Amino acid sequence: MCGIAGYIGKKIISEHAIFHTLERMKNRGPDNQSYIQFEDAGNQIYLLHARLSIIDLEARSNQPFTIGDYTVIYNGEIYNYIELREKLEKENIRFYTKSDTEVLLQYYIKYGESCVDHFNGMWSFAIYNKKEHNLFISRDRFAEKPLYYYQTSDGFYFGSEIKFLQSLSENKFTVNYNHLLRYLINGYKSLYKQSCTYYNEAQELPYASNLIISASLQKNSWRYWHPEKDVQIKKMSMQEAIEGTRHHLIESMKLRLRSDVPLAFCLSGGVDSSALASIAAKVFNYDVATFSIIDSDERYNEYDNIAATVNDLGCKNTMIHLDTTNTFEKLKNLIAYHDSPIATITYFVHSFISEKISNSGYKVAFSGTSADELFTGYYDHFNLFLYEVRNHPNYQHHLSDWKKYTGTYVRNPYFKNPELYFTNPDFRDHIYMGNDEFSSYLKKSFSESFFEEKFTNSSLLRNRMLNELFHEATPLILHEDDLNSMKYSIENRSPYLDTNLFRFAYSIPTEYLINDGFAKHILRESVKGILNDQVRLDRQKKGFNASITSIINFNDKNTRDYLLSESPIFDILNKSKIEEAVSKTEFPNSFSKFLFNFVSAKMFLEQ
Repeated sequence: MCGIAGYIGKKIISEHAIFHTLERMKNRGPDNQSYIQFEDAGNQIYLLHARLSIIDLEARSNQPFTIGDYTVIYNGEIYNYIELREKLEKENIRFYTKSDTEVLLQYYIKYGESCVDHFNGMWSFAIYNKKEHNLFISRDRFAEKPLYYYQTSDGFYFGSEIKFLQSLSENKFTVNYNHLLRYLINGYKSLYKQSCTYYNEAQELPYASNLIISASLQKNSWRYWHPEKDVQIKKMSMQEAIEGTRHHLIESMKLRLRSDVPLAFCLSGGVDSSALASIAAKVFNYDVATFSIIDSDERYNEYDNIAATVNDLGCKNTMIHLDTTNTFEKLKNLIAYHDSPIATITYFVHSFISEKISNSGYKVAFSGTSADELFTGYYDHFNLFLYEVRNHPNYQHHLSDWKKYTGTYVRNPYFKNPELYFTNPDFRDHIYMGNDEFSSYLKKSFSESFFEEKFTNSSLLRNRMLNELFHEATPLILHEDDLNSMKYSIENRSPYLDTNLFRFAYSIPTEYLINDGFAKHILRESVKGILNDQVRLDRQKKGFNASITSIINFNDKNTRDYLLSESPIFDILNKSKIEEAVSKTEFPNSFSKFLFNFVSAKMFLEQ
């Protein structure tokens, strides 16, 4: 995984801007930084690359990488590159490296823009084609790898991070205050509802999208994959659903364990990450090293489950205990790298894991992102599931399971009603929960109603999960994970975001998804005999999270003085209301999120 940046247009970019950008790219690619510049069809073309060496560590695989009239810069991994290379070798195409980069470029040469249909992986890449005099840019199906762009009258800039666009263009961007208000009031699930960033000048290429910049600097973009077309429920037995999930998950892990450097695993107490570490250790006999966060707040303390997995695997484990030491300094540094506020406490805490993994000598980290969106994992999924099976012969059994198990854990007042969606299938008030209260903190009014995409009419539950996967939860997780990881020169891999696994998961009959009161029933059963039963059969979802009081001491005078000090944030928020807020003795979950957003936004504006 690496960093990329570039430009096509009429402008001649200064050497200072080029080398300043390469310097800023070093975190993403500490092993090599290089660029190529040439003129074609009346345009200046600049392609910059910073390499984090993961596959084929030799200099022959450095980028920009050129074959004939084609030059690529690429960030990501094509996990099935070995199989793809073997196909081309049978056609007498000769390879000079062991890298997936060369495979990617050869597939573009052979198949053009449709090369992406062959790839199983994560990517953002740009290829300049001298024959067609155009720049081809692509982003992977789930948007695991970032790609931002900035278009001016004289050309088109692009890069893995917004700071690369600013340094290469030598232009200071302006804050998109509407997006900042969206973050403060509606929270992180609103951030990927629209194609906005925290800067007016920068845009983000959407998931599963290709883009071409022609010689005349015209932009043409399109979506090459439509996930809704893969939502095709098939007739199968529950056992077939379990065995199919097991097969595709193991195959996904097999591909993602390919590396020429050591791998590490982020380990929480939940099924998702624990299953991945267990598959690596027990199926592939990998010497697993795990890293975990421990929060003393019992709502989020997962020590017992983490210890169960570590003891079961006999693997190395590093535990990071949360405290309030240097929180503001750490948060300011992280915000500076992200070029934006940090989305939630979770991703601030996640950065501690990335730092520890890097300091321990690892260059790749695995995470359990999106198992919830593939197999059901959130508490509202139970309510949606009950709605789906309301006419099923086993409905009363499912309702009884909910009352016996799930209902005892639910804290959200809305979800305490198991038949929440029966009278109102459009209910979504929980997603922007508390936004009316948070709006009262603003000096000027801001209101933005919730909306969602209609992926499918056949399933309320599946449509909700797809919105979470492509517009709400997963995009934000991937964005934060990428920046946290790359700040410490770590590649992040997400085995649940495998196209074949996605297609299979969304073909499973809905009535199998939750069973005996277990969310992710199919996933849990698919790793039976691999994942220890203490974790596999734990019904309570804590989620990878932390209490705000575990990282910020609001009773400390210096802390409160800083939070209430003069700041541009008080041009937006009512200072007296914030003073009341930080004086509270208890912080309910939704209010805790708002308070963290305030702190993060304050630091962002001050920078």
